[in-house]
Amino acid sequence: MRTRLPFVFILMTILIDAIGVGLILPVTPQLIEEVTGGPLADAALWGGVLTSAFAVMQFLCGPVIGALSDRFGRRPVLLISLAVMVVDYLLMAVAGSIWLLLVGRIVGGLTAATHATAAAFISDISPPERKGQNFGLIGAAFGVGFILGPVIGGLLGELGTRAPFYAAAALAAANLLLGLFVLPETLTDRIRRPFEFRRANPFGALAAIGRLPGLRRMIAVSFLYELSFTVYPATWAYFATARFDWEPGTIGLSLAVFGLAFALVQGGLIRLILPRLGEMWTMLFGLAGSAATFTILAFIRDGDLALVLIPLSALGAVVMPAAQGRMARRTPDSQQGELQGLLASLRAVAMIAGPLAMTGTFFAFTAPGAPVYMPGAAFLLSLALVGVCAVILSYPLLQRRRR
Repeated sequence: MRTRLPFVFILMTILIDAIGVGLILPVTPQLIEEVTGGPLADAALWGGVLTSAFAVMQFLCGPVIGALSDRFGRRPVLLISLAVMVVDYLLMAVAGSIWLLLVGRIVGGLTAATHATAAAFISDISPPERKGQNFGLIGAAFGVGFILGPVIGGLLGELGTRAPFYAAAALAAANLLLGLFVLPETLTDRIRRPFEFRRANPFGALAAIGRLPGLRRMIAVSFLYELSFTVYPATWAYFATARFDWEPGTIGLSLAVFGLAFALVQGGLIRLILPRLGEMWTMLFGLAGSAATFTILAFIRDGDLALVLIPLSALGAVVMPAAQGRMARRTPDSQQGELQGLLASLRAVAMIAGPLAMTGTFFAFTAPGAPVYMPGAAFLLSLALVGVCAVILSYPLLQRRRR
């Protein structure tokens, strides 16, 4: 029970954070119109600014938060972040200007960087052979939260544009209260390391972690795969509209099915695959599943078949937990927060750059005058990225064979 309750708290932290992000999505356009007094088009531009600010703060603060947790402990960093998250949601609930909303998203990006500390906590309490499986549960919790968030937010939005923010604050406060009673400290003096400013940034953390044997390749694979996976949130709605002429309801249903399949793969299937195949072959299995899906989606014309393929597309979700587990096993205990902070930063970069590349590719092949009309072109870009990942992973295996 001593181990289980803290584990549940960490999963609840990830779940509530994902719910909080999705919770406010349905009311964001209306809220921005409300505080700016401008039209929907202006609200969309401001929405992009708010999203970018959130991602940039995750990029900058992931290594900082990770380094702080390596110095002062997982418990204080997580609990303080949850307290700040409560205040942040309340601030956005009463914000009367776009600038306060921007401050809220900046602070929200900072608190979201605590995913690094949550992952470091999981690494601390997990035996080496179960790290990848437990990282999968983190992904599953986020997936479930991202499914529930927009649904709950849409229902609460009927009560007003501020209601979802109060609900998110209440959820975060309840989880903070649980953490105060059940969350132990897993950082010991044996693995505590000094806080160093030169490493408490994405570039310093990359240099430090990159010096560890075998981690440069894994970092490259993780980043490129995260980049390839952005094709779904970035282009799916546009792709499904252009290729299948789907209505918003069908698009929303397909995304919910994808999120559910994603959660089932990371929370369940990976626990069957990883012990049998090992980390390297599990990653290659996931890459093969993604490659097959991207290839089919690039050329498919049957919308019903696309819905059936959604569970297959989620098989790639095994790649990141397996990669994360492999990196965590090869990283000293004193640098777990630093590693997870670096991965959070790389994920943020992928979420900034990926949508630009994917939507740009979609535009290039669907705009009037395009040389070839191909709504699925972005999936070919993702296929190329997955191919590079497979080459990077397979290279050491091929070298050993030659010897």
